[in-house]
Amino acid sequence: MRTGNLLIAGGVALVVIGVMVRLGWFGWFGRLPGDIRSEGDNVSVFFPITSMIVVSVVATVLLNVFGRFFRS
Repeated sequence: MRTGNLLIAGGVALVVIGVMVRLGWFGWFGRLPGDIRSEGDNVSVFFPITSMIVVSVVATVLLNVFGRFFRS
């Protein structure tokens, strides 16, 4: 039963994030200071270092909150 609830919560979270992306709420993502972008004549390189740190911190906080909520 807990696994089912976790899957439902994850699905709802993905739908909410998808709607937010579709509406353009994450236009800043990938343009943070520390994100490395290099464009040449025939090549383009992008390293979203700061953006991935933000994603990592948010994911860690959310997983800890959900882990405490669903723990028996």
